[in-house]
Amino acid sequence: MLETTRGRDVGAVLRDGDVAALSASPGPLLDPVEVDVLAPVTGGKVVAIGLNYLDHVRESGMEPPAAPLVFAKFPSSIVGPGTAIRIDRAITQRVDWEVELAVVIGRTATRVSVEQALDHVFGYTVANDVSARDVQFGDGQWVRGKSLDTFCPVGPAVVTPDELGDPQRLALRTRVNGHTMQDSNTSEMVFGVAELIARCSHSFTLEPGDLLLTGTPWGCGEFMDPPQHLRDGDVVEVEVEGIGCLTNPVEEITA
Repeated sequence: MLETTRGRDVGAVLRDGDVAALSASPGPLLDPVEVDVLAPVTGGKVVAIGLNYLDHVRESGMEPPAAPLVFAKFPSSIVGPGTAIRIDRAITQRVDWEVELAVVIGRTATRVSVEQALDHVFGYTVANDVSARDVQFGDGQWVRGKSLDTFCPVGPAVVTPDELGDPQRLALRTRVNGHTMQDSNTSEMVFGVAELIARCSHSFTLEPGDLLLTGTPWGCGEFMDPPQHLRDGDVVEVEVEGIGCLTNPVEEITA
């Protein structure tokens, strides 16, 4: 399990090719209460997948996609554990949560097969694909509504494949103010991790340090009756089995 290495995040180390640094001594242990825990991966591409859970497809009333629905989040949206998700009310009124298993690419992947795809994974972390639904649907494409500043919390750590095991057998959950909103399993994915990597790599190169967000299950606030959205003072917890819990408060910007 890795967070940062010698002041650099895991993604930067992978992009530099200094993989040996990831096994170096991490130095003295720090009290997480007394330090700011940063996102373990920043700076690379953030590739995301929509409608990739059968239970989420059902709740949204759409048909399962025939191919992965690929979009991007800007790297500038990444924040770490404990950092506030900041909502600008001049831009959006309908901000939603999305727990996701995130894949950290460790080796360059270009036109790889499904059978070889997992060999290109360095590790896994947790992401919250925070979404401004009114912007997302109003724009007619998803990038801006998914990429507002602070809208991609990542962490709390990166877990390597040998530690995590089968990525298609992991429980994942969201809690808002202690109330469970999402509770599912990665076995519900329409396209598994290996197939996502393979399909994406045939369209564009995945590079060391890139993040691949693999989709979210049922329980998004936008599709509840009545809809529920994040508000000032909320606390959002997203967790994936075997990796940990990523917690972020919510803060509204009114001026």
